[in-house]
Amino acid sequence: MDLGLASARVVVTGGASNIGRAIVHGFAREGARLVIADLDATQAERVRREALDLGAADVATSIGDLVDPGSADAAVARSVEAWGGLDVVVNNAGWSQGEFLAKDDDRERWRRLIDVNLVALVEMTRAAIPALRASGGGSMTLISSEAAFGQIRQGVYGATKAAGIALARTVAREHGRHGIRSNIVCPGLVVPDGADAVGADSLWAGGTDAIFTEAQSEYLLKDTPLNRMTTADDVAHAAVWLSSPLAARQVTGQLFSVSGGYTMP
Repeated sequence: MDLGLASARVVVTGGASNIGRAIVHGFAREGARLVIADLDATQAERVRREALDLGAADVATSIGDLVDPGSADAAVARSVEAWGGLDVVVNNAGWSQGEFLAKDDDRERWRRLIDVNLVALVEMTRAAIPALRASGGGSMTLISSEAAFGQIRQGVYGATKAAGIALARTVAREHGRHGIRSNIVCPGLVVPDGADAVGADSLWAGGTDAIFTEAQSEYLLKDTPLNRMTTADDVAHAAVWLSSPLAARQVTGQLFSVSGGYTMP
């Protein structure tokens, strides 16, 4: 069906690798105009070219750390200056590094998790709302995590992701009257589909076993009703659908698990 996203003005944070890359590809296939906001300039340029090949109407990049003051504003400004406004934001940028809570005494890591997964999200959300309002409304989608519901070795990370869900639902309640919809997608574990799917600085760059071993994957699948791993495209399809002003016109404040049934919130 026509999702009404042709020429839509879209910002995807963390859009250069893995899930973010797939989301960019999904909007590109709809003919959208895209800003890829990411730390990795080299990988962002690669994905920019891929998106144009897939049918994006136009693609720009905004390189920087969204934790830094002004970086989120710059990403929004790229869309406004290039195309006169903003219609869609997908807050995908995030960072994870797991540890059992009783052993997790690294305060610097706690701070980084909070900065990337929550502070940067607040910065991006606040930067986007005025532009979405000026465009007459639009869509914001948060890519959260199954860890938000409580997962082993993901205590601090999961807490930041749960906080993000609260933020996204607050946006839905406060700005629905301005035509802004806000929803959440919680993916299961998503392993990159190849070397081109991640940049050199990605957590996955050292190979999948450095993050999640085959034995751990098998353990996870035992509790997954569909008995298959979540792909980046699975998450992208949900994010693109939720951004549609036609298909998801009356959907806001909702949370969708894309995990094969691993969790059913």
